[in-house]
Parts: sequence; structure tokens; C-alpha cells
Amino acid sequence: MNGAGGVGVFDPVGLDLADPYPVYRRYREAGSVHPGRPTDRAGPTTWYVFGYAEVARVLTDRGFGRASPSAASAAPIPEGYGTLRRIVENWLVFLDPPRHTRLRAQVAPPLSAPAVRALRPRVREIAEELVRPLARRPVVELVEGFAAPFPLLVVAGLLGVDPGRWPWFREEALALQRSGGTRGDRSPAALARADRAAAHLDAYFRAELAARRSEDRGDLLSALAAAGAEDPSLGTTALTSTCVHLLTAGHETTTGLLGKAVLALLARPEVAEELRADPGLLPNAVDEFLRHDPPVQMVTRWARRDAELAGRAVRRGDRVQLVLGSAHRDPARFPDPDRLDIRRDTGRHCAFGLGIHYCVGAALARAEAEIGLGLLLERLPALRTGARPRVEVEYAPDWVFHGPSRLTLTSRERP
Repeated sequence: MNGAGGVGVFDPVGLDLADPYPVYRRYREAGSVHPGRPTDRAGPTTWYVFGYAEVARVLTDRGFGRASPSAASAAPIPEGYGTLRRIVENWLVFLDPPRHTRLRAQVAPPLSAPAVRALRPRVREIAEELVRPLARRPVVELVEGFAAPFPLLVVAGLLGVDPGRWPWFREEALALQRSGGTRGDRSPAALARADRAAAHLDAYFRAELAARRSEDRGDLLSALAAAGAEDPSLGTTALTSTCVHLLTAGHETTTGLLGKAVLALLARPEVAEELRADPGLLPNAVDEFLRHDPPVQMVTRWARRDAELAGRAVRRGDRVQLVLGSAHRDPARFPDPDRLDIRRDTGRHCAFGLGIHYCVGAALARAEAEIGLGLLLERLPALRTGARPRVEVEYAPDWVFHGPSRLTLTSRERP
């Protein structure tokens, strides 16, 4: 961001992690698209897109893809970290058709809306097991105590891996994430640790897939193993990478959603009361939490051909950074956008993306958030009427997986 409060070149490094929205508004009001800070005069321009209409257009326009036309890999991993690069570049989120289409077809059925409806009783059981001890504690660390393990245990069950290993899955997933993102640690030490995590997870899922080739256990790993046997072009690397992607992105976005939704409810006790009185509002409330403060603030696309975007000349090979958090506060699309309104018709928000990369796990994430928040509202002492807990929060330095890394709630009265 340029100096003296002016609007011009945009740089997310200076944003307040807890509340970037005033800065988003200032840029959006000056124009929907702004250039980023140049890092290489000979390289492509990075454009930051703040308006809803422009964000929605890029997400649905095949003229913008996940891979740079001039790069060998869509994965933002430097040379020298081979395993990390190989795993990440095969994640669904970095693939374009036709490989994206083939892999997504294997992952989508167990994550479809009907499949998630059948899974809801088990999701609730997992949530209840985690909430039960929290209801007896005057001090709760909500991320490690609930928001992180809950979706991890759900995804582990879906994949068919040992849920008892969730702390290890979490540790390795965080190592991968800390080296990526808009503000990730790109030091050699962090990248080396991420490369080791990628190797550990790759070896783990290779062994699990090999076991499923001789024994169908009725889980997602078995389905992927069968798909690989039927279509050798998928390859073991693509299958193990898909497992790693489901494990990491499949839990971290929900972790952020849960943490930020609880913060929103703590700041608005009247909304918590409304949801307690009418749990039927929870599905719509989850979509409003996603719109109001999405767990993914920015996503990247690359221009495959020259285009005009809000009067800006975007050239083939330019990087386009879509600021979803800003698009969701665009008054041209969402009236009174800064107000959290759990009865709002959110319509087509972008929290799960749009177009061919629409999040394959969206139905599961919604179910997890609805069930998890409902139980927290029922049983967590800090969310009781008049509780007024002391809140301590730290945000992870990341705009891709955006949300609290720690959220400690201290009740003023013992439960």
C-alpha cells in the first residue's frame, strides 16, 4: 500500500490480519482492480481484484487458470524442494482440465450433498466427543481443543485413516501451510521442514493406497485406489497428492470458519441468543459467516490471454489475486455488507469459489460448521447468555487459510 493513506499499489503485507476490511473498502471505493507491488520489472504484473463482479468473472472465465502460461508448475514452490513441489503441484486446486476433471470425478461422490447427509450422525458424534470435556473447563483453547481436531477427525474418517493420528496429521499439515500463502515463511528452514512433511505424508498415503489395492474397505482411499487401477493415467503421485490436499485444505478452512464464527458470536451475543432460540437458522447463518469473514481471503489465477478487467489491461501471464474478503463486502452485491445478518439471502458468495474449482468439500464444510456451532452454542460456557468471557486471540500470518491460530476463552464463572 502506498504512503500517506493514498490508494495505488497494493501490498497485503501491511494489512491488519484481524480486520483487513477498512483497507479493502478504501481500495474498492477507488477502483475494483489495483496493481500489486512490482518484484521484477521484467516479470508479469500482479493485479489485486476487490469488486464482486470482477472476482466472480475471473473465477468463472476459462481465460483465467490456475497455472501460469509461462511457468512449468502452478505450485508456488521454489526449485530445490522436490517432494514438496511434486505434491503441491498435483493438488486439485492447482490443476486445470483435463487432469482436474478426471481427479475431481473420483473425489466428488463421497463429498456430495446426499453422501454428507448420510454422514451427519457421525459428524455430530465426533463434535459431541470433543465438546464434552470443553463444557467442564473454565479455560478453553478453542482451536486446538475443537476447531482443528473436529474437521481433521471427520476427514480422517472419510479417507479411512487412523483418527488417532490427528495430532500428527495436524503438525505435518501446518508445516506445509507455513511455507505457503501470501505471508508464508519462505526461509530455507521452513521450506525444508515443509518438504519433509510432504515426504512423510506422501509415504503414509502411498502405503495406505497400496493396502487398499488388495482390500476394499469402503472408504475414500479405497475408491481412489480403484480409480488408479482403472485409469493408470491418474498416477500414484496424483492420488497421494489428492489425499494430502483433502487432509490439509479439507480441515484448515473449516478450522478458520469455526474460529471466526465464534469470535463473531462473542462480539454479538444477541446473535448467539437468536441462534440458540431458533437452531433452524444455523444453515443460513453459516453462509453469512462465510460471506462476512471468509476463511479464505485471497485466491490466485493467471491470465491465459490478454483481457480487460475494470478498465485495466491484463496481459497474458499476469497474476490475478482475487480478494474474496473484499468482494464479500461489496455494497453493489451485498447491501449493508459490513453488518452480520444471519437472515440475509447471501446468494452466490465466493467463499467456496465459483466455476470448475468450486470447493468439492463445500457440503461437508457447511455440515461441520452447522453441527459444530450448534453444539458450542448449547454447551460452551463462554457462549452462554451473559458469560462475558476474557478472549485472547492470535491470527496465523496467512491470507489463504485465514483465521485464529489460537483462541483462548476464559469464563468468569466456573461451568
